[in-house]
Amino acid sequence: MQAHALRAIVAALTLTATSLSAQTARTVANVNGGEPSLAQVRAATERFRDVKVALAEGYVRDPMNLCDAAEMMGKPASLGVMGIHFFRPDLLGITGPPNPRVSGTGTHTDFLRPAILIYEPQRDGSLDLVAVENLVFIKAWEAAGNSAPPSFQGVRWDRMADDPSTTIDEAHMFEPHYDRHVWLYRENPNGIFAQFNPKATCAYHKGGAAHAHKAQ
Repeated sequence: MQAHALRAIVAALTLTATSLSAQTARTVANVNGGEPSLAQVRAATERFRDVKVALAEGYVRDPMNLCDAAEMMGKPASLGVMGIHFFRPDLLGITGPPNPRVSGTGTHTDFLRPAILIYEPQRDGSLDLVAVENLVFIKAWEAAGNSAPPSFQGVRWDRMADDPSTTIDEAHMFEPHYDRHVWLYRENPNGIFAQFNPKATCAYHKGGAAHAHKAQ
């Protein structure tokens, strides 16, 4: 997909996001003053195993229809894949189409209501939920007065930023950000909080261009 087409799609999604509460988009959620357990997160997200439920609740499929893999981001293929991302523009605080990268103002960290759901494509064309994720853009996170990355279950979130000296897009068209994957629905030898999972696959993915080279 060309960069201008992606911008047009994200712009349309942004119209939906701007109709929602700005306060919601910026909330750093807590559960009774603390963070939820993995069991609580699973109980709160189990319904999204049906992707139709996710769509009905405002999640939208990655406009580029990518099944993200480690190799696409300049990492060893042996690390595995992420999968196909479905996201809530309002929780990410998406500010508009890529210019040249996707950015946002949200500081949402509540895993009981994750901003991103990750699905694995199946041979029959269906999608299996494999992980949930939250993401905050570093600029917005620091503007909110935070000096350290967010953490979950005592583990700091991962940092992703593009390396301008390479042709690989290490941040998949996003501005520098922190993210945390939680592989609740697929065992991960790399660890439940790893970015990639060798037990997930993109083998049955149809459509969607690779983002190995940066958009011009």
